[in-house]
Amino acid sequence: MENLKKISDKTSGSFEKLNRFLRRNADGQTNERGSVVNRMRKSFKRGRSTKKAMRETAVSWAFLLPSLMGVLTFFVLPFCVVVFYSIVNNPIQKEFVGFFNFERVFTNNAFRQAAYNTFKFSVIAVPLAVALSLFLAVVMESGIPFKSQFRSFFLSPMMVPIASIVLIWQVLFHFNGIVNVVGMYFGGPKIDWLKSDKAQIVIVVLFLWKNLGYNMILFMAALSSVPKDLIEVARLESATDSQIFWTIKMRYLSSTVLFVTIMSLINSFKVFREIYLLTGDYPYKTLYMMQHFMNNTFASVDYQKLSASAILMALVIIVLMFIMFITENRYGKDIEG
Repeated sequence: MENLKKISDKTSGSFEKLNRFLRRNADGQTNERGSVVNRMRKSFKRGRSTKKAMRETAVSWAFLLPSLMGVLTFFVLPFCVVVFYSIVNNPIQKEFVGFFNFERVFTNNAFRQAAYNTFKFSVIAVPLAVALSLFLAVVMESGIPFKSQFRSFFLSPMMVPIASIVLIWQVLFHFNGIVNVVGMYFGGPKIDWLKSDKAQIVIVVLFLWKNLGYNMILFMAALSSVPKDLIEVARLESATDSQIFWTIKMRYLSSTVLFVTIMSLINSFKVFREIYLLTGDYPYKTLYMMQHFMNNTFASVDYQKLSASAILMALVIIVLMFIMFITENRYGKDIEG
C-alpha cells in the first residue's frame, strides 16, 4: 500500500508539472499572438496616419498653389528678369557685360543726388514717424479727455485722397501761401519752400501727417497687450513711470517698433507720388528721389541702368531690415522666451 501511495504521489506530481508546463507554453503563445496583433494594429494605424498626413499636405499645397503661382508670376519672375537685364548690354543683343551697368549707375550724378536725398529723407522721417507715433500712443493711453476725437483727428489723413493732400500743401507752402504769410507776420523771411534747400522739410511734414495716425493705432494696440500684473508689481516696488516704460513696456513693444519702422521705411520710399504731383518729373535738387531717377530712366528706355539701380536699392533695404531684425531679436529675446 505504501508503494502504491508513493507511485500515485509521483504520478500526480508529474501531472502537475506537465500541466504547469503546458499552461506556460499556452500563455507564451497567447502573448506572442497578442504582440503580433498589436504590432499589426500599430503598423496599420501608422500607415493610416501617414496617408492622412499625406492627404492633408496635398490639400494644403492645393490651397497654396494659386498664391504661389501669383508670387512666382508677379514677383520672382520679374525679379529674375531685372537681374538678367542688369548684367547684359541690352535686351536685344543680350551680351554679358558683368558689373558694367552697376558702374554706370555709380558714376551717374543723378543717381548720386537721388540716393543722397532718399537716404537723408529716410534718416530724418522714419525715426520721427516712429518716435512721434509712439509718443502719441502713450499720451492717448494716459486717459486724456476727448481721446476718441484726437484719435479720429490723427486717422483722418488716411481717408483724404492724394490729390486733395497735394492741393492743400500747395496752398500752404506756395511762395504766397499761408505759411509764408504767417511767417512774415512774425517777422520771418519769405521762402519759396518747394524750390529751395528747405524743400525736404515740406515733404517730411507731409509724410508725418499721413503716417502718424496709422502708426499710433499700432502702438496703442501693442500697449494694451502689455501684462498689467507686471506694471502693478513694478509700482509696488516703487518704480517710476519712466522706469516702467523703458524696462517693461518697451520690451513688449520691440516687435511693434520693428514692424512700424519697416512700414515707415517702405512708405518713405513711396513718397515719390506726392513729390511728383507737387513738382513734376524734375523737381528742385533736394527733392530728387530714387523714384524720380528710376522713373526718368524708364522713360529713356535704359532698362540696364534701371535694373542695376533697382537691385542696389533692394540690397540696401534688405541690409537695413536685417539689421533691424537682429536688433529686435536681441532686445526682445527674453520676452519671446
